[in-house]
Amino acid sequence: MLQLTNSPIDPAALRQQLVDTSSGALVTFEGTVRDINNRRDVTSLEYEAAEPELAENEFAAIAEEVRRRFQIIDLRCAHRTGTLKVGDLAVWIGVIAEHRADAFDACRYIIDELKHRLPIWKKEHYADGTSKWLMVDG
Repeated sequence: MLQLTNSPIDPAALRQQLVDTSSGALVTFEGTVRDINNRRDVTSLEYEAAEPELAENEFAAIAEEVRRRFQIIDLRCAHRTGTLKVGDLAVWIGVIAEHRADAFDACRYIIDELKHRLPIWKKEHYADGTSKWLMVDG
């Protein structure tokens, strides 16, 4: 359910995996690289999943929590690794459910937990030529 990829994320392909005739709601989240963070001009990011298997296992735990807490039918998530430019898609999450409230709540829970629990680091490159490694959070 979690795809860590060095290639651009294809939202349409992921969306096609979320088809169920009992679904009345699809909620997606797309996180893109922005050009500013903490008042610093960002030129690019590097994402690194030091232990991809650990990230996949943690996401599986998040997905299980989502299935217990919310009435969802299915979910998908993709997260980029490697170097991304401003405007690039960094993360995509999709949730289908019978009703919109569960789809919205589950999607928000996934992104919040993903950012706090997945062992993914990002290196921000700034316009002044400096860079800094950060844990993906917030």
